[in-house]
Amino acid sequence: MADDKSKRGAADRNKVAAGEPYEVSYFAKKHGISPDQAQEIIDKHGPDRDAANKAAERLK
Repeated sequence: MADDKSKRGAADRNKVAAGEPYEVSYFAKKHGISPDQAQEIIDKHGPDRDAANKAAERLK
């Protein structure tokens, strides 16, 4: 699970929890994209934050 609230730390910060609306919203706002685009990126690239960030940067 990408966002287990009982497990905090570096490993959890490397993941984007697609099931948490606040994380998708934050990711979208951070990259200046729509929440739908953010969700598509997370679905396509998985919860790996680095891969998702790189994909979002390519949209700009």
